[in-house]
Amino acid sequence: MENSIEMFDVIVIGAGIMGSCTAYQTSKRSQKTLLLEQFDFLHHRGSSHGESRTIRATYPEDYYPKMVLKSETLWREAESEIGYKVYFKTSQFDLGPTDNKALQSVISSCEKNSIPVRVLDNKQVFDEYGGLIQLPENWVGVVTEYGGVIKPTKAVSMFQTLAVKNGAFLKDNMEVVEIKKVEGGVLVSVKSGEVFWGKKCVVTVGPWMKKLVKSVTGIVLPIQPLETTVMYWKIKEGYESKFTIENGFPTFASYGEPYIYGTPSLEFPGLIKIPVHGGRLCEPTDRTWTPTVSLDPLKQWIQEKFGGFVDSTKPVMTQSCMYSVTPDEDFVIDFLGEEFGEDVVIAGGFSGHGFKMGPIVGKILADLVMVGEAKDVELMYFGIKRFEKNPKGNLKEFDDQVSSAHSLS
Repeated sequence: MENSIEMFDVIVIGAGIMGSCTAYQTSKRSQKTLLLEQFDFLHHRGSSHGESRTIRATYPEDYYPKMVLKSETLWREAESEIGYKVYFKTSQFDLGPTDNKALQSVISSCEKNSIPVRVLDNKQVFDEYGGLIQLPENWVGVVTEYGGVIKPTKAVSMFQTLAVKNGAFLKDNMEVVEIKKVEGGVLVSVKSGEVFWGKKCVVTVGPWMKKLVKSVTGIVLPIQPLETTVMYWKIKEGYESKFTIENGFPTFASYGEPYIYGTPSLEFPGLIKIPVHGGRLCEPTDRTWTPTVSLDPLKQWIQEKFGGFVDSTKPVMTQSCMYSVTPDEDFVIDFLGEEFGEDVVIAGGFSGHGFKMGPIVGKILADLVMVGEAKDVELMYFGIKRFEKNPKGNLKEFDDQVSSAHSLS
């Protein structure tokens, strides 16, 4: 190898939450690590920016709660290393019609994973939250202790800082144009003409995953970029403090159509974040940066569930973000294969719910490139080849949640 080409143990492409957590993990284990980002670090063009993300262990699928709980421990470890907080804990409140299959699966999944869960009727919900949340008679509320808000931009910055502290090299404005298999590793070329050699390579490029993998291998991954809109609504005067974490207000998710989620008032005093899970199918270069869903169902939901304490007239602030959606909304975490074998690992298709699991995903990816297998998590649900057997991926009984992101295109 020519002396002009820098050599690394691991090259990580994409410096969002997944790539930054991976660089942190590999550098922590004494691997000479390079983290490449095509734009400025902490940019707003992908999926890892903004003021808040939910952390919750309530999933219809049995395999995600274990990952969330492992991730929670890793969030706390990183916070202790950096010396400040990015994770603010509260409870999680899930709600929906009594007969909703996904919500019933959430309850079952919690029980299987030994997560304490309380199922409340509408009267109990009214009492639990002092009348702030009001449910119809045929709805139930599900309360668990594993909830909270993560500050995403601050969190990504934290893992990048820790990676540098561990000896990693970080370079932004480095758009990767080629990944080439060579003897003993891979060559990664960027648009500026620089070339880097790595024994192993990890690709975590969010909504650019489909395009990059296709250009490198010809493989077309079923990962669809989608533009979504985060919305903030004004809490009516006199009630602002009641919707805060300090007052015990939970992170929440409402099952059914539309699938709605939200966080307590935290980043913007007097405002509460309530978006819809879904948006407009588009390439990351074709974003509108404007609201992408019909607001009428969301306005009605806010008016009915928050009893007039939140102004449902219109959102007072919106922010654009990107999802990378798979047909089953499950992740893709696997070796790229083909001529790359196990030298290149890809992680994408996080479908709008992966951020909370960034620390455990980073650990998994570090394990894959260093020892060839994941030590903490069973990856059978996240393989690339699942789409060869069934274009829809993993079969699920609760189509109502899985279809929600796709139905709003």
